[in-house]
Amino acid sequence: MKFSANLGFLWADRPLPEAIRAAHAAGFDAVELHWPYETPARDVKAALDATGLPILGLNTRRGDVASGENGLAALPGREGDARAAIDEAIAYADVVGAGAIHVMCGFGSGDEAHATFVENLRYACASTPKTILIEPLNRHDAPGYFLSTTDQARDIIAEVGAANLKLMFDCYHVGRNEGDVTTRFADLRDIIGHIQFASVPDRGAPDHGELNYAHIFASLADWSGPLGAEYKPGGDTDATLGWLAQFRG
Repeated sequence: MKFSANLGFLWADRPLPEAIRAAHAAGFDAVELHWPYETPARDVKAALDATGLPILGLNTRRGDVASGENGLAALPGREGDARAAIDEAIAYADVVGAGAIHVMCGFGSGDEAHATFVENLRYACASTPKTILIEPLNRHDAPGYFLSTTDQARDIIAEVGAANLKLMFDCYHVGRNEGDVTTRFADLRDIIGHIQFASVPDRGAPDHGELNYAHIFASLADWSGPLGAEYKPGGDTDATLGWLAQFRG
């Protein structure tokens, strides 16, 4: 199996170019980002070129984090900000070579939030041939987040009707919110654009907790892309990587 290091959590104590080099040294097959916008895209591209690592994707900005925002695309009245964030993510992804953009919806509920999210997703999908991802976040970590279940995501993907709109299937969020991870994966296989993982319930490395990743990874054996390690190391990242050699086989 192939694995991608999510540098939003792994080696997060290092400048992004250094984190890319650390991921390469550790044996990862790719990297992915959260919000890299404070680092010039050319610096990220230089580190990627130097290591030969591909970059899978990145997130749109969350908005005003200090006031509690966690995405903009489902916020009625904030369409201009949401689309500016989408444009920014596309431009950054173009420079660094990322193939996917996770559009974050933010906190909200109801028909107006739903309609706003759908229209902003249509804008994103029409603005780039890249894969646009949406990701349900679990109700424990992100109470009130507009997108919280895979069924809701599937319905939105069908409503938007764009071939490049896909589901970010995060085993951690699915495990905490819905359970039955392998069955949910099989049911949703045709709309999944990327897979991420972490232990449940502490979001640590995939070597402990409620989810048996030996079983889960075996069920994902036909997935051709790298699986995204998006876990919180709780200290030195390198000290948590025993699972990598085990599961790469």
